[in-house]
Amino acid sequence: MLSDLKRIIDQICRDRGFDKKLLIEAIEEAVESAAKKKLGSRRDIEVRFNEEFGEVEVFQFRTVVNEVEDEQTEITLEEAQQLDSEVQLEDELGEKMENIEDLGRIAAQSAKQVIIHKMKDAERDVIFEMFKDRKGEVVSGIVQRFERGNMIVNLGRTDAILPRDQQIPKRSFKQGDRIRAYLDDVRQNARDSQLILSRTCNEFLAKLFTMEVPEIAEGIVEIMGVSREPGFRAKIAVSSLETDVDPVGACVGMKGSRVQNVVQELQGERIDIVPWSPDPAKYVYNALAPAHVSMVMADEEAKTLLVVVPNDQLSLAIGRQGQNVRLASRLLGWRIDVKSEQRYANLEDPGYQTLLAIAGIEEPLADQLLARGIFSIERLAEAAVEDIIVIRSINEEQAQHLIDTAVRLIGEGVVSVALAEDATEEGSTEPNTEAEVETVVEVETEAETVAEVETEVETVAEVETEADKVAEVEAEAETVTEVETEAEIVTEVEAEAETIAETETDAKNAPEAEVTVEAELGVEPESEVVENVAVTAEGQSVEDEQK
Repeated sequence: MLSDLKRIIDQICRDRGFDKKLLIEAIEEAVESAAKKKLGSRRDIEVRFNEEFGEVEVFQFRTVVNEVEDEQTEITLEEAQQLDSEVQLEDELGEKMENIEDLGRIAAQSAKQVIIHKMKDAERDVIFEMFKDRKGEVVSGIVQRFERGNMIVNLGRTDAILPRDQQIPKRSFKQGDRIRAYLDDVRQNARDSQLILSRTCNEFLAKLFTMEVPEIAEGIVEIMGVSREPGFRAKIAVSSLETDVDPVGACVGMKGSRVQNVVQELQGERIDIVPWSPDPAKYVYNALAPAHVSMVMADEEAKTLLVVVPNDQLSLAIGRQGQNVRLASRLLGWRIDVKSEQRYANLEDPGYQTLLAIAGIEEPLADQLLARGIFSIERLAEAAVEDIIVIRSINEEQAQHLIDTAVRLIGEGVVSVALAEDATEEGSTEPNTEAEVETVVEVETEAETVAEVETEVETVAEVETEADKVAEVEAEAETVTEVETEAEIVTEVEAEAETIAETETDAKNAPEAEVTVEAELGVEPESEVVENVAVTAEGQSVEDEQK
């Protein structure tokens, strides 16, 4: 068995890429530990691997004494001279131990654990040296298994881990699927896994485009920035070093072939390719596409951008749950504030600004107050609580507090000063107090006039509405009158029909009555008389019908 040890060591080192010296040291340490457990921990034992014979040799060293007190560390002179005739007292005598196979099962298991531990340490060092220079690359592997949501990927020589938070949400892989990921970290001392993968980082998207677009790999087209919401949408900014190369077209490819390969690898993630520009205004115009931008105001010190878009483009510029503007903000590294043209016009209105001067009133609430006809702090001070609580986000207590605050600010003159400053002409250095006061008065008078006109318009509209209602009622009354007239006509016709029916019945009963009278008087009826009576009865019936 031991004669094959050298061949086994060579094969393991060749397959695993270990240093042969490290494996031999591991075997020597394992056998030494096993021997001490079997023979005693106080023994001075030395283990050597004989490469010539391919076997492990175990030696124990003891001190030569006259009288032995500890047999594990001492030996008598007589026993020592049997092994070496030239030995003397106090010498250290080394003795080779034969039959190390007899160390026992427990010692063998201990040696096995030591060898496995040393091999793992050696393999960890080999893997670190192999992958430390590949950090930041895209690696390919096969899904091996899943552990507590983490994906274990087999890279060939070793396994890597793809944590749950680095996986694209709502995208699933099965065991045995091939997967590509970004090698995010290589750890030298790790208990579970040395290689950490990622599919959600921005660098993964940039590396995929580098692999698909030759212009990026050659340095003609440069990736200036990437922002992602993994699994949903991403934006990538590109720039070209050559004027005759379109960076966006190079990334898209013929009929979108290049970008489609990246989208398929990311399992359907939408990608916006944005032309980079050194001008923040132009850059944000491109980044917010497909929304159109009307105006951009930049503050380079605070790194903020005020973007004004048409009213019908506001939702498109913001995106679903703010996704579009959030990705654009990450791409630029600036804070972006998107406003509609109507909101921007409101912000330029002095009355609107007075509403924002009240603590607790933000732009959304100011817009709702403006929609209710409260377009300045003066109107708010004059408004009733019932006019304000119609807004869902305000209760009665908050409405009263806003009204009281408006009244207090007007009394302190804060609002008048603000309106006067807005009314001051640009370029004037000395304020004209009388002109400012007149301007404030004119503004208030115009506001009151507008309010009166609105009230008159509402009154006219109410009068017109009441007139329409009256016309409808009169039309209904005429309809009812016509129906009643028709009902009376029907009643008269029915009465005439009943009269005619009664007349016919009386005519039929008249001959019978005459015959009955003649019989009672004893007069025999003659045929001529009967005929006359019949003719008379018929004539009477005709006259009744004519009537």
